[in-house]
Amino acid sequence: MERRRMDTALLVVLLMGHLATALEVPLDLLEGLPQPPTITHQSPKDYIIDPRENIVIHCEAKGKPHPSFSWTRNGTHFDIDQDPNVTMKPHSGTLVVDISREKADIYEAVYQCIARNIHGTAVSHNIVIRQSIAFSILRALLTGSPLWSKEKIKPVVIQEGGSLVLPCEPPAGLPPPIIFWMDNNFQRLPQSSRVSQSLNGDLYFSNVLLEDSRNDYICYARFPHTRTIQQKQPISVTVLNLDAINDTMAAFYNDTDLFSEDPVEERRPTFLIPSGSSSSKMVLRGQVLEMECIAEGLPTPEISWSKVSGELPSKGTSFLHYQKTLRIVNVSESDAGDYRCTARNQLGSEHHTIHVTVKAAPYWISGPPRNLVLAPGENGVLTCRASGTPKPSVTWAMNGISIENSPKDLSRNVEDDTIIFTDIQTGSSAVYQCNVSNDHGYLLSNAFVNVLSEPPRVLTPSNKVYQVIKNHPALIDCAFFGSPIPKITWFKDSRSSTLVGDPYILHDNGTLEIHKAQARNAGKYTCVARNNLGIYENHVYLEVKEPTRILKQPEYKVIQRYKSAVLECKVKHDPTLVPTMSWLKDDDELPDDERFVVDSDSLTIMDVTESDAGVYTCIVNTTLDHDSASVELTVVEATPTPAVVYERPDPPTDLELTDQKKRSVQLTWTPGDEHNSPIQNFLIQYEDSLHHRGYWHNLTEVPGTKTTAHLKLSAYIHYTFRVLALNAVGFSRPSSPSKIYKTEPAAPDENPTGVQGFGTEHDNLVISWTPLSGLQSNGPGLRYRVMWRQKAVDSDWTSVTVANNSRFVVSGTPTFVPYELKVQAVNDHGVGPEPAIAHGFSGEDLPVAAPEMVQAVVLNSTLAEVHWEPVPHKLIRGQIKGYKVYYWKERALHKHNPHQMEKQILTFGGNHSHGRLPALHPFSLYSFNVRVYNGKGDGPPSPTQQFSTPEGVPGAPTSLVVTNLNLDSLTLEWSPPHDRNGRITGYTLKYQPVNNSNELGTVEELALLANETSVTLPNLKYSTRYKFYLSAKTVRGPGPAITEEAVTVMDEAVASRQVDIATQGWFIGLMCAIALLILILLIICFIQRNKGGKYPVKEKEDAHTDPEFQPMKEDDCTFGEYSDNEDHKPLKGSRTPSNGTVKRDDSDDSLVDYGEGGEGQFNEDGSFIGQYSGKSGSRDTAEGHESSEAPSPINAMNSLNSFV
Repeated sequence: MERRRMDTALLVVLLMGHLATALEVPLDLLEGLPQPPTITHQSPKDYIIDPRENIVIHCEAKGKPHPSFSWTRNGTHFDIDQDPNVTMKPHSGTLVVDISREKADIYEAVYQCIARNIHGTAVSHNIVIRQSIAFSILRALLTGSPLWSKEKIKPVVIQEGGSLVLPCEPPAGLPPPIIFWMDNNFQRLPQSSRVSQSLNGDLYFSNVLLEDSRNDYICYARFPHTRTIQQKQPISVTVLNLDAINDTMAAFYNDTDLFSEDPVEERRPTFLIPSGSSSSKMVLRGQVLEMECIAEGLPTPEISWSKVSGELPSKGTSFLHYQKTLRIVNVSESDAGDYRCTARNQLGSEHHTIHVTVKAAPYWISGPPRNLVLAPGENGVLTCRASGTPKPSVTWAMNGISIENSPKDLSRNVEDDTIIFTDIQTGSSAVYQCNVSNDHGYLLSNAFVNVLSEPPRVLTPSNKVYQVIKNHPALIDCAFFGSPIPKITWFKDSRSSTLVGDPYILHDNGTLEIHKAQARNAGKYTCVARNNLGIYENHVYLEVKEPTRILKQPEYKVIQRYKSAVLECKVKHDPTLVPTMSWLKDDDELPDDERFVVDSDSLTIMDVTESDAGVYTCIVNTTLDHDSASVELTVVEATPTPAVVYERPDPPTDLELTDQKKRSVQLTWTPGDEHNSPIQNFLIQYEDSLHHRGYWHNLTEVPGTKTTAHLKLSAYIHYTFRVLALNAVGFSRPSSPSKIYKTEPAAPDENPTGVQGFGTEHDNLVISWTPLSGLQSNGPGLRYRVMWRQKAVDSDWTSVTVANNSRFVVSGTPTFVPYELKVQAVNDHGVGPEPAIAHGFSGEDLPVAAPEMVQAVVLNSTLAEVHWEPVPHKLIRGQIKGYKVYYWKERALHKHNPHQMEKQILTFGGNHSHGRLPALHPFSLYSFNVRVYNGKGDGPPSPTQQFSTPEGVPGAPTSLVVTNLNLDSLTLEWSPPHDRNGRITGYTLKYQPVNNSNELGTVEELALLANETSVTLPNLKYSTRYKFYLSAKTVRGPGPAITEEAVTVMDEAVASRQVDIATQGWFIGLMCAIALLILILLIICFIQRNKGGKYPVKEKEDAHTDPEFQPMKEDDCTFGEYSDNEDHKPLKGSRTPSNGTVKRDDSDDSLVDYGEGGEGQFNEDGSFIGQYSGKSGSRDTAEGHESSEAPSPINAMNSLNSFV
């Protein structure tokens, strides 16, 4: 068996070369070539639909012949012809579902597309169609059904300094809603380190102040998918100090002093969330991890974060909500570990540890399987290599059928995640499906095997001309196809020899690359494709062009206003390329002004003004390259006197060396013309003709007022000096060089730096250092005296002298022994100063001993602690890095989860003698051993030991389904938990009715036996919604519950008594009478209006003032109000009353009265910048008695849609 595995592995390695060069059949270029289907486009796995629009489920595929399409729904064939609402697009598998006649709910299902032709069958991944929960919310709004309870929330009265939590509890949404808190004026409530919103939407106060008192704390939920907003009833908060509390409450309780205790004092922090000292969190690889810690205390605590097992991730980490939330995007396995949040104020601190576990849905390691094009008799490999946590399983299918049930093929051998084809034959073409899955997801990929016999063909157009700039890379294509895969060779001009080796690089796709093209590389190139069925040649041409360069760049100019400025830009280019010149001003296009004249090599600006000042850039483009240069233009005031021209200074002259000494010299010079701009500095440069001829180095700078510099020099240098002058315009040209001044050789002034010692083998010591430069050598014959001796041993220094090297290897050293090191510079004229002592260690070797006294203590069902005696230092034979605990699950202690887990490793510091093993599986048998490790590697393991974890609480049942719904009974069916974590001792079923306001009734509880998987509940109420909770139990207690809801059947007798009022004769007659009365009133009004004459409106209003009528307000041009009892409705464009509230009537939950328009909207930060939009003239401004009830979000729906 082992021999067979080795043979298989060897064959896979040999065949991987073919896989790397697998070809795709170019259907668009080669007609008539057969190809199995390939899915080219499909809808996402999780497809959330808009029930207001038709459902479009995408499925596109290619192949030869073109594939036909079919679909499955919930795993069975979906007969599209039998559903008049579903159509399939022509030449496509895309489905279009018309929902104008049916509700979208009935099409919520799992769909899979199948594309097939005579060469194979490809399948899409499962497409789960779901309707957004947000649309159910929108439907509830349209029908006037509240999603939040409309009952007024009891006011909150709290003593100053106490902590407070205002719950939001928003309706569920898919995707979840965005939560924000605002006041009655639609202004976002201010938040700070003291007051902040949690991830679940609740509003937390670390301590309250008197200023927190208000009656309009309103939680809003925005549903992005439907662009709707729902609000909770406002919460009133009153913050009182001690005296105010007693005065207020005494009025209700006969002047009793209720709060006689001391005021709230300062206190150390405690966490509001999360609770306890530790918690855990699981996140999937690639997702976003959010952890929050909110603390109360006085003064307000500050929150900080750290990672117990290392540093916080440097990438993708951010802090939100005033440091209370730690957010890590694109989580990886390295982000797992313990995170600690610390709340601290002046009185102390509090810690909470969050254990983060990172799991992973399957992901490709090196990409999905690639299509194979093979010739008869060839070999090939399909590889489906993926990873995940837990380790995913791999299954194969052929043409959509499990590989085990597919027709046998002698050339095919399936080995786990690999299919090996050996001596494949015609007729073996097929599409293979690879499915990789674990608990967190799956990957499905199609890859076809196409068995073809085709002579070679070159797809690159014949006689194509490639153009490239000199010294740039040249890439000459030879796209090819054939089966077997053709071999590509290249020839140039006379075809005297193949093009291999420098400067040519041949790529697997046939492309020939020349790293730096030269003129000699131009010419005719021939690409030859060859296989056992024929030969194909193709000719292309390469032209190498000269680069485009700006020879004369525009120079800095100072120009007087109203003069003309000319900026030159002379260009050199290849004669076969046509350059185009453009100009930019301050990195933008030139102004559209006829004063700007662009010529072939210059820019002229006539009648210059102050606005023309700036940076001008000349850009020259050809079809292959470009060049650019910039210049600054300064505009000055025009003066009657001749314009002052500011230019660079002339170079200094008359350089002279005086006061010549061994290691110094004095340099003097004569400044050149300043050209109306004072010289600011002189830059002195030198050339070392002995070591770096032709290179000028900056030596020093002196102020522009000096013409002499005292220069300190190094030994053994042949100096030549020059001077440059600098003014406001720029540097002058360099002066003429001075005479050569040679300094005499001398012993080194310094020793090498960076001396260190380390071992690369267990018996050596590598001594390395940073060598001296030529300037530091001070003379010829530079070499290094390397010295070493063992530390803490009374021994003499051992030394050796090396040259032209920066390291020396000492062999035969004892293992991991400390050494003292010195490196001294030496040349032909002496030795350097006494070097400083550095320290290092000889090489390490693997530890020779394992930890002893190893034992495990089981702390609970998921945690064990391993103890060991530290290994003596001399047996570690190196710098101890720590201890590693290898542990693995042998098996579960019950029959339902017997599988073995791969080994896991936990690392602990070298000063540890125990460590904890977290996240263990309850009721399981584990094995483990402990090893010490150093910089060289792991030592031997301790004897493998075992321990068992006790039973834990089980997971939730896998499924819970309601069946056999009747008037007063129903049946529940379930599956046992996937994670049993022990022996199931029974189940607990709880259920309770739920009324139309989502209020829960009395809970009934039922104990069930462990072997039961269904139960029938009698004596239920008809037409009633029930909520069921089912949990499994072990000896450790019940686990989490799975929930389900169902509605019993309505009594037909009751339903028959419901009458549609709109069909009753008396109702129709009443409506007709009302319509006739309105028509008569309209006719009377029309007649009165057309009688003519004046109507003294003003006098009549003054004489009979209606006490409920209010005139138009001059400040905002809004009408006054009529009062109709308590029915107040907001007028479009009206302001809110003085108390900041708007009174709602019973119908303002409806969206029917409001249009899509309106200018009211919110900024992205939530501030209100508009007003309500609604029907013109149909709403009156509300006054009357005050109310703290919040404005209806439906009245402002269109305004709020743009918020957040």
